[in-house]
Amino acid sequence: MKQQQAYLSGRYFSGTVVAHGHYGRPVLVFASERGSAHDFENNGMLAAVADLVEAGRVKFYCVDSADGHTWSDTSVPTEERSWRHGGFESWVYEQVVPWMSQDSGGASEFITTGCSMGAFHAANFALKRADLFPLALCLSGNYDPTTWNSWGEQGEQTYFNNPMAYVANLEGDHLDWLRRRVNLLLVVGQGAWEVHPTQSLPSARAFAALLAAKGIRHELDLWGYDVPHDWPSWRAQLAHHLPRFC
Repeated sequence: MKQQQAYLSGRYFSGTVVAHGHYGRPVLVFASERGSAHDFENNGMLAAVADLVEAGRVKFYCVDSADGHTWSDTSVPTEERSWRHGGFESWVYEQVVPWMSQDSGGASEFITTGCSMGAFHAANFALKRADLFPLALCLSGNYDPTTWNSWGEQGEQTYFNNPMAYVANLEGDHLDWLRRRVNLLLVVGQGAWEVHPTQSLPSARAFAALLAAKGIRHELDLWGYDVPHDWPSWRAQLAHHLPRFC
């Protein structure tokens, strides 16, 4: 299976992008919390959909996480973490997206996906930049960063990186555009660790209800009580859903 790797340097963050595949619909893969661009392959996610990759239906672009310096750094208040996340966001827009576009023959639209905290990133990027990311496949995410060991005064940066906050206030032309443009698939199990400590199950339910209230296209797919917050679940969920979209 063809693989490429690049180290891209931005103004505030630098990291690795690993591409898997030779052709197909481009998918930007966000790592789980504190993860690396290699985790997607190392945890069997690539093997779970190898048939799609070999058939030229999909090409994955996996990026390093910045969470250790942003959302997971509980030594600083949540607003500071949100500001730092902006550096990672700029890196994706200014470095990763152009590299993906050039590598994929000029593509201008990309699927986003991720597991756990990666699912939050997939949803947040899609909602903020639906022009680039019209579809997000979100596996076991928690979509409210103020629930992640949050502390300190929260301002504009936290608000605009909290889908549970800014989606609630969407209205007018922008909401109408998002209704036409974006689609989110929220997948979550009901087994171990999906409620405690991750809160992924109640968060997915609450997020789906909010999207429904705003008329934003989405699906909520609840898996069984024997499906935990772990890689075997996410391998099965990706293999089940991805063929629909590529």
